[in-house]
Amino acid sequence: MTKELTVPELSLVVLIGVTGSGKSTFGRAHFLPTEVISSDFCRALVADDENDQAATPDAFAVLDFIAGKRLAAGRLTVVDATNVQPEARKKLVALAREHDVLPVAIVLDLPERLCADRNASRPDRQFGPHVLRRQRDQLRRSLRGLGKEGFRNVHLLRSEEEIADVQIVRTKLFNDLRDQTGPFDVIGDVHGCRAELESLLEKLGYTLAYDDGRAVGAHHPAGRRAVFVGDLVDRGPDTPGVLRLVMGMVAAGDAYCVSGNHEAKLVRALRGKNVRVTHGLAESLEQLAAEPEDFRAAVEKFTDGLISHYVLDDGRLVVSHAGLVERYQGRASGRVRSFCLYGETTGETDESSGCRCGIRGRTTTAAGPWCCTGTPRCRTRSGSTTPCAWTPAAFSAAG
Repeated sequence: MTKELTVPELSLVVLIGVTGSGKSTFGRAHFLPTEVISSDFCRALVADDENDQAATPDAFAVLDFIAGKRLAAGRLTVVDATNVQPEARKKLVALAREHDVLPVAIVLDLPERLCADRNASRPDRQFGPHVLRRQRDQLRRSLRGLGKEGFRNVHLLRSEEEIADVQIVRTKLFNDLRDQTGPFDVIGDVHGCRAELESLLEKLGYTLAYDDGRAVGAHHPAGRRAVFVGDLVDRGPDTPGVLRLVMGMVAAGDAYCVSGNHEAKLVRALRGKNVRVTHGLAESLEQLAAEPEDFRAAVEKFTDGLISHYVLDDGRLVVSHAGLVERYQGRASGRVRSFCLYGETTGETDESSGCRCGIRGRTTTAAGPWCCTGTPRCRTRSGSTTPCAWTPAAFSAAG
């Protein structure tokens, strides 16, 4: 039975295994030659001998450089080396984080005798048995901790038969919706204002669906879809009503939604974490406390599952709560998520336009860039002005 190994389309794949475990053969079988960077090849580049162990430091400097260039360009990269030492893997995980991609480990944990026989058949690999034994010991002591080291996916293969029957499945990142085209209605911070949201959707041509007198969805007859940019909750009089409506639209495929910083804080509060109950969170918690337990559980699951940003319409539309610089778009890391939720804080204010908030970056929509909430108009860093979305406001993008 074929075993499928999922690998994100943009990721750093780290092959792990003792010498003779078949890493290079595996790489050739499942990845493009240009995608695989071999430590042996890099040794040959710098020393004309792939077995010259004295060239190892320079070889890995070359490997890291090439891998970094590929990841910066948004290309899947595979590192073919033993990688049995924690320090070697630590550097690769750090490289993945530097470029905001996911690190994936594929471990070839074959029997020591098989690896020794393979090495014996290669005159260029006359390693003593102590080398193989040490590598095997390092590998075994590492297996349980790979997830904690930072690898997002860990795939373990333990036999020749298992390796022979593997299929690599390249998966899209959750933020990759480039195949989804508009028109989209990008809706700013709603902050618990259910009545205003319903009015806005009706003005945009959506037909609201009701259950027991409460709006639980909205569908556009022309196929338009809403994209909510987070901060659905807090401050307003009906956070549960807003969530019920948006959750219904997302479930029905009539909307997408990314997380705002208020959703992130609400999730922590619902889980009993110690958070400062400010900026309207108290109202949200009080309103949700009056709802059935199953609804609160659904809210927690929904808000916790919201991702940081979406790349839509073949990359022509990128949506996040606090804006996103180009180098982070379509990438996945804690740093990218933090930027999407909170922006790049500068501490600046723009008194000339009456904007009292700190400019935190900007969100680009079809109507232009906008930066903050709470005032009639505010000035972006580019100097242009656009209406603020301090009450629900929509920007339409005809994909």
